[in-house]
Amino acid sequence: MSAAVRSLYAKQAEIKEEVNKIPRTKHNVKYVYFFGAGKAEGNGEMKEILGGKGAGLAEMTRIGLPVPAGFTISTECCDFYLKHKHKHPPLLHSEVEKNLARLERVVGKKLGDAADPLLVSVRSGSARSMPGMMETILNLGLNDRTVEGLARRTNNPRFAWDAYRRFVQMYATVVSGLPKEELEGRLSALKDRLKTKDDTHVAAENWRKLVAEYKDFFKEKRGHPFPEDPTEQLWGAIGAVFESWMAEKAVTYRRVEHITGLLGTAVSVVQMVFGNTGDNSGTGVCFTRDPSTGEKSFYGDFLSNAQGEDVVAGIRTPVHLSELERRMPKIYKQLDHARRVLEKHYRDMQDMEFTVEDGKLYMLQTRTGKRAPAAIFRIAADMVQEGLIKREEAIERVQAQDIERLFYPVIASSVARQELLQRKICNGINAVPGAAVGRAVFLAQEAEQWAKKGERVVLVRRETSPEDVGGMAVAQGVLTATGGKTSHAAVVARGWGKCCIVGCENLFIDYAAKQMSSNGHVVRQGDWITLDGNDGAVYAGQVQLATPEMPKDYYTILKWADETRRMGVRANADTAQDARKAREMGAEGIGLCRTEHMFFKDFEHPERSADRQLAIQEMIIADSREARQRALDRLRPFQRGDFLGIFRAMDGYPVTIRLIDPPLHEFVPHDAEKQKELAQKIGLAPELVARRVEQLSESNPMLGHRGCRLLITYPEILDMQVGAIIEAALECRKEGCKVFPEIMHALTLDKKELKILVDETRRIADNLIEKAGVKLDYLVGTMIELPRAALLANELAEEAEFFSFGTNDLTQTVMGLSRDDAGRFLPEYMDETKAAIFATDPFQTLDRAGVGLLVDWAIKRGRSTRPKLKVGICGEHGGDLESVKFCYRVGMNYVSASPFRVPIARLAAAQAVIEDKRSKRAKRTGR
Repeated sequence: MSAAVRSLYAKQAEIKEEVNKIPRTKHNVKYVYFFGAGKAEGNGEMKEILGGKGAGLAEMTRIGLPVPAGFTISTECCDFYLKHKHKHPPLLHSEVEKNLARLERVVGKKLGDAADPLLVSVRSGSARSMPGMMETILNLGLNDRTVEGLARRTNNPRFAWDAYRRFVQMYATVVSGLPKEELEGRLSALKDRLKTKDDTHVAAENWRKLVAEYKDFFKEKRGHPFPEDPTEQLWGAIGAVFESWMAEKAVTYRRVEHITGLLGTAVSVVQMVFGNTGDNSGTGVCFTRDPSTGEKSFYGDFLSNAQGEDVVAGIRTPVHLSELERRMPKIYKQLDHARRVLEKHYRDMQDMEFTVEDGKLYMLQTRTGKRAPAAIFRIAADMVQEGLIKREEAIERVQAQDIERLFYPVIASSVARQELLQRKICNGINAVPGAAVGRAVFLAQEAEQWAKKGERVVLVRRETSPEDVGGMAVAQGVLTATGGKTSHAAVVARGWGKCCIVGCENLFIDYAAKQMSSNGHVVRQGDWITLDGNDGAVYAGQVQLATPEMPKDYYTILKWADETRRMGVRANADTAQDARKAREMGAEGIGLCRTEHMFFKDFEHPERSADRQLAIQEMIIADSREARQRALDRLRPFQRGDFLGIFRAMDGYPVTIRLIDPPLHEFVPHDAEKQKELAQKIGLAPELVARRVEQLSESNPMLGHRGCRLLITYPEILDMQVGAIIEAALECRKEGCKVFPEIMHALTLDKKELKILVDETRRIADNLIEKAGVKLDYLVGTMIELPRAALLANELAEEAEFFSFGTNDLTQTVMGLSRDDAGRFLPEYMDETKAAIFATDPFQTLDRAGVGLLVDWAIKRGRSTRPKLKVGICGEHGGDLESVKFCYRVGMNYVSASPFRVPIARLAAAQAVIEDKRSKRAKRTGR
């Protein structure tokens, strides 16, 4: 069994252990949790069991907010249902019946009562927020008899038949799987005939005819009438919500968000409250703070005379909450009170859904709100200042992707305003800030296809739905003609940090022609467009973008992280330019400088690149030591200059320099024409060059003549590289720079091999230092990237003063996976609809059970020989949040990451300390 599968099972075991702590009924099992009349059996801590929605409803009930009554079926039931061929757990039916009867008593209505029917919503909810990815059925309990009762009781036939239409439409698509487009088409045709766009302008008789039309279509396609029995409707809806956990859109969202290890979705059956009974009713979504900026202001949208899906779907453009305050001041005051109570209670920004039914407020949901990158840092820092949370909590709330998204582009300030005015197509609502450039694509599936070909795309839709998440995930940005800042498009894009503009009311989209038009501008599929999410403008063509300035609270949080962490953070940098960027990002040195990256390109003086490229190629083609030495003598000043720039940029910080690593064949041309060109430049016959290239070719170069093996074979390369390093370091010392070179040998696997190289390195270095008469401290160490090296780490530590784990190659050699080729099948290994063999890509997050075990072993064995052995990591895992935490736990001195991932490593190193403290505290207290 793989580590990933064990991890998934362990997570599920933790959840089930949590379940077992919950008080049981006389049947020794509890699947259903009631809330209502001010009492709740669950609470906000039970997300793993009740899902976020169920836990929120229970907690809001407990703290006295107005919540409609209902009950939640646990995630355990979903897990059972999906694993047992759509069968429900034993006793679930009896528990649901008992809780339904309790709901009827609390509400004073009965499901199926023809005079005054109880109607319910059946809503999904997982432990992690997945906005719109799973199904909901509203108005359940309506049939040909109860709709008449609802019309009489409310004295509003239009409302009753509209509710019935919505229910039949939802049930037919969600539960019975009829095509949504067919039913939507019939609805659009009705509105076209009536020449109206607004549901509220459709009379009861027209809704009645559309319901009959829907039901006839249902019978034609399914071979049986639409179910009239409310109990049958309820169980059909419960099963459909469970099944939606494995719907393609939900699976795609979990893959993109790296959500693993959950049991499934809970199902909340809740008393229906209606926002579409008239002008004294409405529905909305709001946030306790501005999710785009983090400002402490009430933020949200409201639609009068509407149901919840109208806001989220973006079919109608809502109004700002200030309009609710104007129309219904008493309701606004109650909602503002709920906002303050919830934020103080949860100590985080909340995303809330609410409905107003005939002048009465109901809270339908609260959850931690998704927010834009800059808002994440501002809210965390502000809440520390407000005393709501501690610094440690602020650090833990920031995730790796939050930092990455801060670097997403904006329109460059150098772009002239006149140019923007000329390019402007339309304006919409700036739902998610930032900017995006891509080719306009109008269907989500086609966006995915274009992205696979390497194209940058912007997904353009009238409104998005959960089925569009695959296209949204690969798009640079999202543009919709309808919707507000809380529409589906805005919520999902905000969670992914993607620029998003919604509510472009003057934008007409023609899916058949695959084009959009506005104000005389026509954009066809494949044309370039630019979105400016900061002001909601859409421009034709490719507008220049730039990296934005970091918000001040970013520096505050990272400063707190640096004060908390105990592990160093370095950068992988191969040029002076990279080194300067690394320092800007907060790196405390270089953990990997790949010398071979200098052979082909001079980043400081590009005009010299051809000379150094020719020198390295001539060295490789040479068939004698003398010829190689002549070429290396020409290359040495280039290498020395490179190291000078890096040492100056890293003044006062250590620099780990890996000597040549790739096989030589990677540096020579392989097609005949370029071989002829090289032969002419170095004065050799083309056939001699071709023959030498052929001699260098290898069947498996990754495990071939590379790294330290090259230096054993060609010691003159070692002489050149070590000489260039030490000469540059000595020159910097004379300039007053503090230099700490660490010379690293790659791919070692034996103590004798390493001793030969260390002795020769020291001979070369010490001779130069002695001749210069300058004091210079340096270290000599090795990369651990082969299993044999890790297993024999105690022997290698006799020669090496430091270890740096090259986890890219170590992962390949331990797991028998080629990083270049594994991409063909790794998605299958991580597909939760299949085996889910890996929870994550082992080349992105370190495989702790296998590779990690060897790393831990090597560190302990190495320090058994050399107690003060310096240990770090320089593979790509050095910039991965979870991998960095592992590095801290096994006692590494530092991690090294690419410059732009240095802030992530700083954050992760701090979070590791906080988690370690919490774990130790829990052990002491027994909690």
